[in-house]
Amino acid sequence: MMITLQDISLYLHNLLSPGEFTDYCPNGIQVEGKQQIKRICFAVSASLQTIEEAVKRKADVLIVHHGIFWNKDPLPIVGTKRDKLQLLLKNEISLLAYHLPLDAHPRVGNNWKAAFDLGLDQLELFDSIGVQGKMAPMSVDEFRKKLEAYYGHVAHVALGGKETVSSAAIISGSAHRQIERAVDAGVDCFITGSFDEPIWDIAHERKINFFALGHYSTERVGGFALMADLQKQFKIPCEFIDLFNPF
Repeated sequence: MMITLQDISLYLHNLLSPGEFTDYCPNGIQVEGKQQIKRICFAVSASLQTIEEAVKRKADVLIVHHGIFWNKDPLPIVGTKRDKLQLLLKNEISLLAYHLPLDAHPRVGNNWKAAFDLGLDQLELFDSIGVQGKMAPMSVDEFRKKLEAYYGHVAHVALGGKETVSSAAIISGSAHRQIERAVDAGVDCFITGSFDEPIWDIAHERKINFFALGHYSTERVGGFALMADLQKQFKIPCEFIDLFNPF
């Protein structure tokens, strides 16, 4: 059975419902390539190195969380953006990007999937794209080790809260500014990817435990989950381009 670009695009549109989000970028097909799809690659971001790897791996489609078009970008196609588009078009690789829809999805999203894997239950929506829930009580140090093992990344922490924790909120990526909302939600811990100088004081002043596990590492979760979902659905070769990024 031949799988087409339209088959992939329609399935992802129905799964991720991008129309429900006011986003900073176009979700879905950003660059159209060949119609027949035999191999799909996944990645966090459509960097030049990622696209070069997709070419080497003979991908027909590259699906990412961070695409190459953003609302506030300058319009001219020059420099690195030109190089990226040239590579995609020359090799007829379609680029599909899903930003907020892949953060928010309750099964394959960056946040809910992590919550399930980390053993949180009684899950509920947190701050439109995140999730919060309860967990078995454990020491904050034990929870830190669990997070580092899961995300494969050292945690930058500001441990201003309880020494024994039993609840958490998660927003992947650059969501450190949402720490105040996590405090207002009454959770013991807030997990995100990024951090900044004021977070240290906020965490201690407002008595919450803050964990930053890296923008890249916290947003690999949805890509791997989506890859497994598509591989099961379409039964074609899929692989994740997992490049080093410490941030």
